Amino acid sequence: MKIEVWSDVVCPFCYIGKVRLENALKEIDPNLVDLIEWKSFQLDPNAEMHAGKPLNQYLSESKGISMEEAAKLSDYVSEKGLEDDIHFQFDKAIVANTKKAHLLLHLAKDSGNQNRLKERLMRAYFLEGKDLNREEVLLELAEEVGLDAAKSKEALQSEELAYDFKSDIQEAGQLGVRGVPFFVFNRKFAVSGAQPMETFRGAVQKAMEESNIEIVNQQDGDACSVDDPNC
Repeated sequence: MKIEVWSDVVCPFCYIGKVRLENALKEIDPNLVDLIEWKSFQLDPNAEMHAGKPLNQYLSESKGISMEEAAKLSDYVSEKGLEDDIHFQFDKAIVANTKKAHLLLHLAKDSGNQNRLKERLMRAYFLEGKDLNREEVLLELAEEVGLDAAKSKEALQSEELAYDFKSDIQEAGQLGVRGVPFFVFNRKFAVSGAQPMETFRGAVQKAMEESNIEIVNQQDGDACSVDDPNC
């Protein structure tokens, strides 16, 4: 069983989709969670231009809306998160460029810590207001989930991991991915967006049972797109 997920660590619907996928997998077989491979995707490659800015302020400025309207957008996503027991703290979130976080996720894949690091990065950003632009913060989070400190520091400057990062993004383009999360099962069946848990359960069961499935891109799930990177 091969499960690949394109997502960004600052995408709220990616976090919701992650929780729903994991819950579906645990119902079928808890060991399936270990098969998830997190693929890199950047909603806003130019986020360093706004790095360090409070998220709601950035939403207000980028969309040309008031702070109150920006807060309402965040409140909508917060309500969605509560359905899956995710308590988003958008008032604490800080705009970040996620490339270095993705480099660490590629490093973590080799040691089997990728899913743990993905969860830790998302919790740090969405719940704790940690600044993922800062290397010391990223290294601390990586060490918390068991990554070697020296290797993590090297990873932030690694040309090999940077190549893997770019390859994921290029592959997403080839697949026609414009929004995340985007889930691919056995390279045969795809689900787009934070679909209900039942959809993920059905996709996993179908991928396990059938050997020749055409890719079906379900577009009605909540997702963050490159045209609207901060939802």
